Amino acid sequence: MSTSTEPTTENESAHPRLSLDTAAARNLATTTKTPPQMQGITSRWLLRVLPWVQVSGGTFRVNRRLTHTVGNGRVEFDSTGAQVRVIPAELGELPALAGFQDEDVLRELAAACVQRDFAPGDVVVEQGATADSVVLIAHGKLARRGAGAYDTETDHGVLADGDFFGDAALTDEDPGTRDEGLTALTSGTVLTLSRAAFQEIASRSPALGEHLAAHRAAVPAQRNAHGEAEIALASGHAGEPALPGTFADYDVAPREYELSVAQTVLRVHTRVADLYNEPMNQVEEQLRLTVEALRERQEHELVNNREFGLLHNADLRQRVHTRSGPPTPDDFDELLAAVWKDPSVILAHPKAIAAFGRECSARGLYPGTVEFEGHAVPAWRGVPVLPCDKLPVSAAGTSSVLALRTGEKAQGVVGLHRTGIPDEYQPSLSVRFMGINEQAVMSYLVSAYYSVAVLVPDALGILEDVEVGH
Repeated sequence: MSTSTEPTTENESAHPRLSLDTAAARNLATTTKTPPQMQGITSRWLLRVLPWVQVSGGTFRVNRRLTHTVGNGRVEFDSTGAQVRVIPAELGELPALAGFQDEDVLRELAAACVQRDFAPGDVVVEQGATADSVVLIAHGKLARRGAGAYDTETDHGVLADGDFFGDAALTDEDPGTRDEGLTALTSGTVLTLSRAAFQEIASRSPALGEHLAAHRAAVPAQRNAHGEAEIALASGHAGEPALPGTFADYDVAPREYELSVAQTVLRVHTRVADLYNEPMNQVEEQLRLTVEALRERQEHELVNNREFGLLHNADLRQRVHTRSGPPTPDDFDELLAAVWKDPSVILAHPKAIAAFGRECSARGLYPGTVEFEGHAVPAWRGVPVLPCDKLPVSAAGTSSVLALRTGEKAQGVVGLHRTGIPDEYQPSLSVRFMGINEQAVMSYLVSAYYSVAVLVPDALGILEDVEVGH
């Protein structure tokens, strides 16, 4: 009779095991494990730096002084091949034509615009020339340069897509000569509307003539530098002169921000919750990861939402352009100049921060660091520069950089939320049990409520078209 035996190694036959094998013991052991990890969790600096204001009624109203500045937006164009045309209705962005709605006349004015293409280095508008036209920039970058105080040339900034230059030439009785000129930094296209063509069309249009007369009747001296109605004051006087009477007028149609919402329905099977809850609570872990995703979406919306997001709600006069392409120290200085009243923070995509670092290194500059919420973060002029991956990078490799002044007392940027809501899990975030369906699946409604408001326009500045590539 023969018996079969399991094959054994030479060591096992020579030295039989005296204790349980580790491979077998692992079947009865509990491994040490981590909670579920999530790569999509970021630092979310924007949510951390914003002061949050309680919005009990669900709507936040921003009351401001009455502002008379109109028509300082950007002009849009369309094109067919190499031919570029201004959209007639977009001419209403010019201060002289703000509110004018006669489509036939606007089409005539658009048809009177003359296209000119330019190359880098071309002088598009010569300083000291007669101010006889308005220049509409369809594409490209142009440097505004004028004579300095000591026989030097002074740079007054950059104009780019949609900007316009010299609009006063259309309506001033004596436009005089150009104090500044335009020099091309890149190739591009401009459209020019001459003063002669404008006046000829105005002479044939009674509606345009009446509109321009009303425009001239507005007294610029009655407005301050921000377009608000001036508050009459007296100073430096002696004796008993009659003091001026005045009042601060308010905007009769202030903007209101309604809280936005991000929601999802979390589903967990009861079998999972009942049998697999040790050592980690499955419902809690599912909820934790879902809340993280909602907070990431919340920050994305605060940056990119077309109704209230920061990228779409910055005043057009608070947008500056890079002089060349990459973000240079000069560009960051221009950005801080737009938010010069105690800027709190600069937010940029990590690639934009890296591009700024390369430009600083090329100039032999080394930005310092500041202590911010327990972290040593890079800073420029003492203002923290924080990463925010929610700022988009376009297919062309360009992004934007934000500079913020924050807080209600500083008339800055504030986050909006509502605490104390039913089934609140975190501030302004609720988790509501919705029941168990016939498939034994539990459902939880997870909702986050939020928005963001810019209290005054100069609380937010944007550096646009920042090249982030090498």
